[in-house]
Amino acid sequence: MRMNKLKLIVLLGVFASYTTSCSVQNNVVKTPSTKNPTKPTNNTTPPKVPVVTTKPATGNTASTEENFRTNLPEIKREFRGAWIASVANINWPSRNDLTVEQQKAEAISMLDMLRDNNFNAAIFQIRPSADALYTSNIEPWSYFLTGETGKAPSPNYDPLQFWIEEAHKRGLELHVWLNPYRAHHTNGGAVNTLSMANKLSDIVLRLKNGMYWFDPANPKTQGHVSNVVKDIVKRYDIDAVHFDDYFYPYATYNRGADFPDNATWNAYVSSGGTLSRADWRRDNVNKFVERIYKEIHAEKNNVRFGISPFGIWKPGYPAGIVGSSQYDELYADAKLWLNKGWVDYFSPQLYWPIDSKGQSFEALLSWWQSENTMNRHLWPGLNTVEVKVSDRPTEIKNQIAISRNILKNDAGEIHWSIAGLTKNPNMLPALKSGPYSEKALVPKSPWIKAVPLQTPTLFIADNGSFAQTSWSTKNAADVFQWVLFTQYNGVWQTEILTLDTLSKDIPKFKDGKKLSAVAIKAIDRLGNESDYTARKIK
Repeated sequence: MRMNKLKLIVLLGVFASYTTSCSVQNNVVKTPSTKNPTKPTNNTTPPKVPVVTTKPATGNTASTEENFRTNLPEIKREFRGAWIASVANINWPSRNDLTVEQQKAEAISMLDMLRDNNFNAAIFQIRPSADALYTSNIEPWSYFLTGETGKAPSPNYDPLQFWIEEAHKRGLELHVWLNPYRAHHTNGGAVNTLSMANKLSDIVLRLKNGMYWFDPANPKTQGHVSNVVKDIVKRYDIDAVHFDDYFYPYATYNRGADFPDNATWNAYVSSGGTLSRADWRRDNVNKFVERIYKEIHAEKNNVRFGISPFGIWKPGYPAGIVGSSQYDELYADAKLWLNKGWVDYFSPQLYWPIDSKGQSFEALLSWWQSENTMNRHLWPGLNTVEVKVSDRPTEIKNQIAISRNILKNDAGEIHWSIAGLTKNPNMLPALKSGPYSEKALVPKSPWIKAVPLQTPTLFIADNGSFAQTSWSTKNAADVFQWVLFTQYNGVWQTEILTLDTLSKDIPKFKDGKKLSAVAIKAIDRLGNESDYTARKIK
């Protein structure tokens, strides 16, 4: 849980009695010889948080020397996320008739799996079609949660609040995934009186496949979605807002017919508008994307904005690429958004195999990287669940290797979807024994200004065969994780620890090597590191 929700009493030489399991990174370095929390409103019920206190230690503190400066190993960084889809009950909840306890159990199982396999983020779909998997006064409860649009879970709880708390307990970021323009899905049950397709019928259009879509050109649409996003950012302690590739709908949704926006188009022309219809549609989306990006950061600067567009901008970009054009079909000029820096991370859906002749994974990722002129995060979406190859685990491992080679120190990827990790028995073992063998912090976002974290205080006492170690910091509300460094015979190892881990008994001897030093750093919500405190062990 967030530290600002904990009441901590940390005294010199006092230590918590618990430790949290974590992954050890075998980074080797030879030492030279010489986020503001959200106040809950009446829309959310604040969780009951245990008070963490510590007992005085009985060990001898004479085993440590004063703080010293050293060369610590670089902390491994890579974004490792998975999409968790609620639309049509694809991932969570697995059915729309589960009990609250069954819903919670499924969520915990997914988050445990991500933590145990060294992921660091969940991208959770909370608004599949103008509905809510969270407490909202703006839009109704989702059909996919309870089986009826507008019906609250019973007993009532806030799924988003639950997911946030459980993710953060495990050191995972929680990104909220919204569909901006879809008003009703064909799998979403009957359109009832509480559905936004009815309540906002003046700005919603029915497509020939039965879906309902907000008109992106209508200012009321843009205002409504803006209000939804701002409400979520204001009330919840999320790490990012995420949009996917559904802007103007795919042509198949309207059976090949043009999008039925004659009313807003005619109004635009009558008012003296000079853009072509296609450029006008793209301009509607461009203005909306820029607006959402700026409004998120105005509300909470540490909350990032990510988009996962269709993987191809236009056929022929780069040369040899063929397929659908999001620029011409979805009226999404995703290249412009990346060029302008209207996103904090950009995850083109590169769902094709490496050796696909018309949609080369490597060629497309390299092209998107060449367009990343504002140096935002570029983390491709991988089709982990159904990429068309005979050996998916090997293909995904190879795609991660290519991504790392292209993206260097700002590597990362998002897996579509979490089912690709859980339903293929060989996928997680391949990742855990290969590219995800160690935990990793998310890459920093240097274009987002942040108040530097204060240096933690480190306490160490001799507890026989262990160095009893604890730490604290004055600005604990801004801390998201800790990194603990231990040095044996001049070689450093690192451990990424969850926020509520405030102590650890460190063996004084391990594998025949003697503990010689300990250091600690704090990590904030954007992955920024504090200065460290290091102490030698006699």
